[in-house]
Amino acid sequence: MKKTDYNEFLYDEDLKIKPIATAETIPSAWYTGKDFFEFDTKAVFTKTWQHVGYCGQILKQGDYFVTEVADNPLIVVRDKEKRIRAFYNVCLHRGGPVATKDGNTKVFQCRYHGWTYDLDGKLRGTPEFEGVDEFEKRNYCLAPIRVEEWGGMLFICLDDTVKPFETFIPGIRERILPNKLESKIFHKRVDYTIKCNWKVYVDNYLEGYHLNMVHPGLAKILDYRNYVTETNDHYSLQQSPFKDENGIYGSPDDMAYYYFVFPNFMMNILPGRLQTNLVIPVAHNETHVRFDYYYDEMDTDEANKFIEDDLRISDEIQAEDIDICEHVQKGLRSDAYDKGRFSVKREECVYHFQCLLKMAYKSAF
Repeated sequence: MKKTDYNEFLYDEDLKIKPIATAETIPSAWYTGKDFFEFDTKAVFTKTWQHVGYCGQILKQGDYFVTEVADNPLIVVRDKEKRIRAFYNVCLHRGGPVATKDGNTKVFQCRYHGWTYDLDGKLRGTPEFEGVDEFEKRNYCLAPIRVEEWGGMLFICLDDTVKPFETFIPGIRERILPNKLESKIFHKRVDYTIKCNWKVYVDNYLEGYHLNMVHPGLAKILDYRNYVTETNDHYSLQQSPFKDENGIYGSPDDMAYYYFVFPNFMMNILPGRLQTNLVIPVAHNETHVRFDYYYDEMDTDEANKFIEDDLRISDEIQAEDIDICEHVQKGLRSDAYDKGRFSVKREECVYHFQCLLKMAYKSAF
């Protein structure tokens, strides 16, 4: 019988980590339970490094952008010393936002009552606040958040006890050479909304098992017979050579790298380009996926044609993934299904992700 409340179905038996050959997939209620969604957010997304943007968004002093992580409003800014800082986008007067859209500023001003803050978060001005006893500005600064740059991208973590981001992604830079993430130039952001739980989308990303069934076009590009997977402590890698030396992505001597960093960040690294995917939970049955596209070259007719073809193919693949993920969400919700099994050959990365989930859930208690 299915369990429907996370207090009921987070039993020790469900949280056990078994070898892939004997393991079952996680229970369907972990994907479909409304009450479980809030627990999922607290147990996973408040405890991990989250991709929020890229350095090119805040090149100049005073540049900033607003974002959210785990339902927390945040702001990322380049301060007067050109350092990158992050804060909760929350005025400590009565919870108003100090910014509602991206921009450039010398000071932040709360959009509710006009309190002002310096770019380092210090409270600067409190209009019409005379006569308030035992009030010290230093106690009402913007609350800071850890922020780190890696590969030209920006990551924040709401938990001060989590190790630096660099410790979670060892070896990636060296593995992808001669590709260099820092040299990629941002081109475009494309957003999708999908009617499925965020874990359904991640599971789908983490295996090429569905390649021939769901992505016939991509199956003509990637050499599925030589498609291999690897796992690290906190990330996994799917890699494949190409079939056609005249294809858009590369020759048989090139390699496609599909990296997943727990819990919700992907990097698709191919010759001449980088595509990042950020999986953002919206509800128990809705997910927002943000694609950022970066390229080595954008100033020639040949490069523009490459980008046009790349975006078209990517959008076709995404439409195929959206369709299957939304069908899977319905299947998980059905009376017929609760748990499945893993292909030892093809679903190592899905198994790895679900093991990391179980460890995160255990740590939440």
